[in-house]
Amino acid sequence: MPISPAAPIIPAQKPLRADNGLGLMFMAIGMLSYSGVDAMAKLLTADFHPIQIVWIRQSGLVLGVLVMLCLRGTAVLRTDHPRLQIVRGALAAGSATLFIFAVSYVPLADAVAVSFVAPFIVTALGALILREPVGRRRWIAVIIGFMGTLIVVRPGLGVIHPAVMLVMLAASMFAVRQIISRMLSGGDRTSTTVAYTALVSSAILILPLPFVWVTPSTGTQISLLAACALAAALGEICVIKAMEVAQAVVVAPVQYSMLIWGTILGYLVFGQLPDGWTLFGASIIMSTGLYTLHRERLAMRARRMGRA
Repeated sequence: MPISPAAPIIPAQKPLRADNGLGLMFMAIGMLSYSGVDAMAKLLTADFHPIQIVWIRQSGLVLGVLVMLCLRGTAVLRTDHPRLQIVRGALAAGSATLFIFAVSYVPLADAVAVSFVAPFIVTALGALILREPVGRRRWIAVIIGFMGTLIVVRPGLGVIHPAVMLVMLAASMFAVRQIISRMLSGGDRTSTTVAYTALVSSAILILPLPFVWVTPSTGTQISLLAACALAAALGEICVIKAMEVAQAVVVAPVQYSMLIWGTILGYLVFGQLPDGWTLFGASIIMSTGLYTLHRERLAMRARRMGRA
């Protein structure tokens, strides 16, 4: 689960099953793009403040939104829930900034593994706030998933930098965003939510930007910043497209490929490899996450049969 600047919502309409293969391709490209963004952001923290990195990363998405406004007009900004849209944008800015703060201290693979606690938080909040039915097996999966996260973090042992707790906080904010997305999906279009998230988060980040701004002085810095913005925009477009053309429960497991990409990029770029306990904890998180998605697929099938 990427701590992305504007995680897409699941569209209200049901995509055609025949497009699942295309959706898997889009999701795979999106996850690779997000992994590249995380790696570039970690590199950039050596020279720039995380707020500046997040704002520049957002600029690629904002540019896309401005193009969309020129093509479609301001009707894209019509919403039945302006307060929820603003809150979601604020959470997007906060979660992305905290995650980049954290990866400046924490190995990339470790941070990505811990960030996948978000789906379990979404399940818990969905039951508590949205009154979504969650069976005993899914609650057990949530508990085991949290245990896997504790194995990765190992609190109190001093193995992982305390900044990993920022990843936990970022994942919690991301989970709340997902809950808000579900609340918005019945009325607002995906394009509306993406537009508000991009514009609101960018507006919030620009307030402290003058106090932390460092002008890029080398070609490498400029290239990395530009690539970060473009890769974030590409990842966002691909994930939104995947959700539009395929069933969410089919493409969602591809998100866990970020654990693989995070490990590979962490080793190739930073020479960091997760230890055995981190890999063990990450495997628990991945397994319980996939099981939760499987139970969600079964629940959706049962609901469809009940309406038939």
